[in-house]
Amino acid sequence: MSDTETKPGISAAIIVQGGQVLMVRRRVKEGELMWQFPAGAIEAGESAEEAAVRETEEETGLTVKAIRLLGERVHPKTSRLMSYTACEALSGEAHVADAEELDAVAWVAHASISEYVPYGLFEPVQAYLDEVLPH
Repeated sequence: MSDTETKPGISAAIIVQGGQVLMVRRRVKEGELMWQFPAGAIEAGESAEEAAVRETEEETGLTVKAIRLLGERVHPKTSRLMSYTACEALSGEAHVADAEELDAVAWVAHASISEYVPYGLFEPVQAYLDEVLPH
């Protein structure tokens, strides 16, 4: 039996509303603040889509429903398996619901995404945002 345990995958929610995409600024251990999509670990027995919906509500207070899985990859910076799910906002107002994890939330227009994520987005996520956001 192997004692090596793989870390759970991370699921990210790509939420578009009013021509903008929701991003959160995470409190990173080193104190450096970093913008990304609402995301968190996939729990046992949970699908990537279910995790994206749950994490969005826990972090931002926004109730969303999963539309479709956009893609998966091993993240180049963290080496964790990442899943990206397109979601639709159902109710609530996005805010910092988990102050231990997040510092801020923002609705970001297509033209401003590169200011928040200077290293670029995963191609299937960028392609989806190119398709659904006005630019």
